[in-house]
Amino acid sequence: MKADPATQLRLLSVQAIDSSLDRLAARRRNLPELAEIDKLSAQLAALNDDLVRVSTELRDRGRSQQKLDDEVDLVRARAARDQKRLDSGQITSSRELENLQAEIASLARRQNTLEDETLALMEVIEGLQTRAGAIRADQERLEAELAVAGGRRDTALAEIDDEAGARRGEREATIPTLPADLVALYERLRSSSAGVGAARLVRRRCEGCHLELSGADVRDVAAAAPDEVVRCEECRRILVRTAESGL
Repeated sequence: MKADPATQLRLLSVQAIDSSLDRLAARRRNLPELAEIDKLSAQLAALNDDLVRVSTELRDRGRSQQKLDDEVDLVRARAARDQKRLDSGQITSSRELENLQAEIASLARRQNTLEDETLALMEVIEGLQTRAGAIRADQERLEAELAVAGGRRDTALAEIDDEAGARRGEREATIPTLPADLVALYERLRSSSAGVGAARLVRRRCEGCHLELSGADVRDVAAAAPDEVVRCEECRRILVRTAESGL
């Protein structure tokens, strides 16, 4: 394949542009803000799950408290009725009187027990409410941090995309100046050689595979016509000769 030396140097310019685009793509994929957003999002999701669990327990405890309150009300109402009967003086039977007094005492004990359970339950509910409040505060903090990180990500992505757009514009302007067969070879090699299809020969070393050419290979390259497209014998990339090649 033939291509004049100036054309081969323009191919190196395309390679530099493509390498720059590859670095920009890698930078885009590996933005620190993306990892930070993933971390914050995971923390926020965990908090959301915690709040669901706490809210569910609060509802359950609330229903339990309502049942206790209803039972306390029933005990109090029954105790009040019994006390009213006792105070009415209508009960003349000593046995019935003793039974009524015993029931009033039992109801008082039951009421005390229920009230103690209610107080203990209220403490649990208060703790859950405090926990829910703390979770909501953490959610607000994380949402604010996510907004800030998202803003930084968007700014960084815009900068990368602007630079990549400029690089692609340079590429589109250069590619038509190169022979189609040279471009096709370059693209094929680039896709199979870690993004590098053409490399400079510097001081007898291929900058593609970073290996120094053997004496025989150096002689072959030096003997090739200036417009001959030569290849590295090690990595098979297009090898572009310059004043720094050491030939």
